[in-house]
Amino acid sequence: MKRLLGKLLTVLTYLIAFLYFFPILWILLTGFKNEGEAVIIPPTFFFEPTLDNYKLVWDLGVREFFQNSVIVTIFTTLFSLLLGVPAAYALAMYKVKKGNDILFWFISTKFLPIAGVIVPVYLIFKNLNLLDSLLSLVILYSAMNIPIIIWMMRTFFLDISNEIIEAAAIDGATGLQCFFKIVLPLVRPGLISTSLLCMVFAWNEFFFGITLTYTNAGTLPVYMSTFMTQEGLFWAKMSAAATISILPVLILGWFTQKQLVQGLTAGAVKG
Repeated sequence: MKRLLGKLLTVLTYLIAFLYFFPILWILLTGFKNEGEAVIIPPTFFFEPTLDNYKLVWDLGVREFFQNSVIVTIFTTLFSLLLGVPAAYALAMYKVKKGNDILFWFISTKFLPIAGVIVPVYLIFKNLNLLDSLLSLVILYSAMNIPIIIWMMRTFFLDISNEIIEAAAIDGATGLQCFFKIVLPLVRPGLISTSLLCMVFAWNEFFFGITLTYTNAGTLPVYMSTFMTQEGLFWAKMSAAATISILPVLILGWFTQKQLVQGLTAGAVKG
């Protein structure tokens, strides 16, 4: 009975995993269809694949948008970690006055919908001559990710015993040496999982990208929206562009899945 139950749970697990993966699979398949096959109802799984959509997407300049996404994502992640990790360490290891209020203030910045701040943000960046620039996206995406980094990394820092830090200080290690050589290696799984989440959020963000960029700093989500025209939705071409956008994240997640799972599960248990 237990063996049968185990097999049923295994089948159920694969079924749930397939249901979650099916939208991605459908995007992959649609990218190889022509526009007529992409919108036919009922949909078909058997068709003659074509690379015309990918060729057209490439000819229309997807490479420039891809480069913009890479640059914005990398610098957003680095800048967010540079500010967020030390702040999380300070809030976890030191008795900061009104530390809980500070934590709540950080997370409260995520309460307000993006549409509620887009007008003042647009005017500020317009006055600073930062519209349609990669710097504006890096600044905004970093501001969006820093609260998440602080909350996640603080959880991991709280799990470090103070005795370890005190022993390092007795051995002559400075505060920076203790932070970089002892503390960060201990929280490496959490640092990797937090970095990946930060990268995914920056890579996928659309609202600020479509509002603050025009031609020079558009990212992949902005590029995909160009296939939504007055003539209709070009599903096949949009799916080809979406596949190009999804693949880097899938590959990165595949090679770092062990560290990602370790970091997220450890943070959930400690939270």
